[in-house]
Amino acid sequence: MKKLFLLILFMISITSLIKSPSAYAHTNNSEGYSHIEVNGNNLDYELKLDLTELGHSMKKEMYEQQLFDTKAVQDYINSHINLYADSVKVDGAIETSDVETIDGRQFAVIDLNYELKEKPEKLVLDYNVFLDDSDPSHANYATIKLDGKQQEAVLSYESRELEIGEVTFVQSTKQFLLLGLEHIFTGYDHILFVISLLFGAKSIRNIFSLVTAFTIAHSITLALATLDIVQLPSRLVESAIALSIIYVALINIFNPNSKHQSWLAFVFGLIHGFGFAGILSEMRLDGSHLATSLLSFNIGIEIGQLIIVSVVFPILLWLKKLTFKPIKWVIPGFSVAILAFGLVWFIERAF
Repeated sequence: MKKLFLLILFMISITSLIKSPSAYAHTNNSEGYSHIEVNGNNLDYELKLDLTELGHSMKKEMYEQQLFDTKAVQDYINSHINLYADSVKVDGAIETSDVETIDGRQFAVIDLNYELKEKPEKLVLDYNVFLDDSDPSHANYATIKLDGKQQEAVLSYESRELEIGEVTFVQSTKQFLLLGLEHIFTGYDHILFVISLLFGAKSIRNIFSLVTAFTIAHSITLALATLDIVQLPSRLVESAIALSIIYVALINIFNPNSKHQSWLAFVFGLIHGFGFAGILSEMRLDGSHLATSLLSFNIGIEIGQLIIVSVVFPILLWLKKLTFKPIKWVIPGFSVAILAFGLVWFIERAF
């Protein structure tokens, strides 16, 4: 009992020293969104960038009421986003700007217009926003429409250039699969929830039922949210995800020998699915690409979950087989730490 008490104090101390847990929910990297559409000899570009990160990169203060110096932002964009129409570089002009809140963060929404001499046969986008200035881990989720066709891409430090019309089905599938993997491994709240479920798993069969229920549930709401059939406020979803972590952690603390039921994983999986859908919803996928992109993204999430299960559960089994049974205080002890994260996440998201 004394060991358990000391472990709990240690976990709480470590938790209090860690940077605010909200930074660990989903992803601590900056994100951007690009929606590009060619209409005749005009190209419309809606660019969404993290407002704070944009200020850091430009070394300027960004405010919601006094958005920004349009000329300075326009110069920054034209020097960091190179657009070539049939090999000729064109610069964009800002038409409107606004601020939008996405998943609790403020984004600058910048509408640019590019005037082209004629409708291009080929477009090349060279994207360098934030990547060299402030955040190499930045990623921009791009959707491009040209000649009635739409394609999607993820622009990152390793993949900055996009030749429109060049991305193949295999490349697109690979991108969304990796995007799903990244989303689960940077979604620390989802990881802690899955680990909490494993604490209450008593057998391989039990794990299979829990993972299957969670997968089916979050796949349903992921599809519903991406298709824009059901939409819930981001604050509500994020707060509910934090509550799911708190609930399961409390069970693990006060009843460490309990067996988690599949209905529990299913109910909370429905909530987590809305959390997974944020990026895909912002990309505005069309019908021809929706099915494959959604499937690839979901497969990436499932692979990530299986990796977590295959690492954590064998460790739990090994601890249970040890003579002095450390599992009796490991599960409650780590559950206290998980509970602490869940509580702070809930307070920050709900209030």
